[in-house]
Amino acid sequence: MADQYAQSREDSGPMEIPAIRWDEPPEGPVLVLLDQTRLPAEEVELVCTDAPALVEAIRRLAVRGAPLLGIAGAYGVALAAARGFDVEDAAGSLAGARPTAVNLAVGVRRAQAAYRAALAGGGDEERAAAAALAAARALHREDAEASVRMAEHGLALLEELVPGGGHRILTHCNTGALVSGGEGTAFAVALAAHRAGRLRRLWVDETRPLLQGARLTAYEAARNGMAYTLLTDSAAGSLFAAGEVDAVLIGADRIAADGSVANKVGSYPLAVLARYHHVPFIVVAPGTTVDPDTPDGASIEVEQRGGHEVTEVTAPQVPVAGVEAGGGIPVAPLGTQAYNPAFDVTPPELVTAIVTEAGAVSPVTAEALAELCDRSRQVTI
Repeated sequence: MADQYAQSREDSGPMEIPAIRWDEPPEGPVLVLLDQTRLPAEEVELVCTDAPALVEAIRRLAVRGAPLLGIAGAYGVALAAARGFDVEDAAGSLAGARPTAVNLAVGVRRAQAAYRAALAGGGDEERAAAAALAAARALHREDAEASVRMAEHGLALLEELVPGGGHRILTHCNTGALVSGGEGTAFAVALAAHRAGRLRRLWVDETRPLLQGARLTAYEAARNGMAYTLLTDSAAGSLFAAGEVDAVLIGADRIAADGSVANKVGSYPLAVLARYHHVPFIVVAPGTTVDPDTPDGASIEVEQRGGHEVTEVTAPQVPVAGVEAGGGIPVAPLGTQAYNPAFDVTPPELVTAIVTEAGAVSPVTAEALAELCDRSRQVTI
């Protein structure tokens, strides 16, 4: 079950409401999410008391972004255990909630393994639940630490590839604190450049059809006092042609063993544009996003979402005369079919570098990526 309650504050300064948190009120443990479907109009927390509520929150993108999905999956297993639900059933439904995002299954398996190990070691259900929660909290902490290291490595690489500062960075979708236990992945690099006085402009792709760039990245950039400009996805080509982009920074939802990168749909066209215009195309993601069991891009399952996300636009959450808040406003004829993949896949030859908490790899090859992943595991350990 899920409930919602709103918290409002002045529209200034870095985000104060965390994207995810574990809470233990008198009535029992809960997982509290900042409902990202309500941003930027209002900050509303969604309270999940069981795994089905969390699965629904994941599917409707109230909680999203590869690293945060991993954290949410781990906490979801811990929540099921703490409340006495079937942990194996909860783990299965959580792991399959969004098939492209590998971090979700990684987080679920980590908490599930801790739960099983505690039971196998002679512990009772309560001790096993505590072990699952400890695993989720450890993952949460590790992701925050990885975010710091990714920002450091990413900024160093940016300075190497585009010396002189005054960076004009183009980004796609949302990769900040809303998707992470820390300050994010690609956005964290741009934020580090901003704090170092090296960011001239953050170009924010609108990211159709669900506008994660317009609603979420612009929201985070504004709150951090960054110089940013919003553009429609289709305007990116003219921006490159005008020589206004120094580097593209994106995140990833899954990276195959050969270096193919699945990210929010619209990423692949940016990679093609970047290659043609000789602009670095940099992917920033934690080591857990690299999936050695997925050999190449063709093996990545790409999530297909409902056509209504394309044929309708969602009404703002704030009241508008004659329109139900949160409802869909048709923008296409009734019965129109829509093609709506949530992600596309960029081949490794179009990726300048992949940055994780363990460093950067360039050029991107299967061998170099495997070595980087080994370093990432050593960093985590």
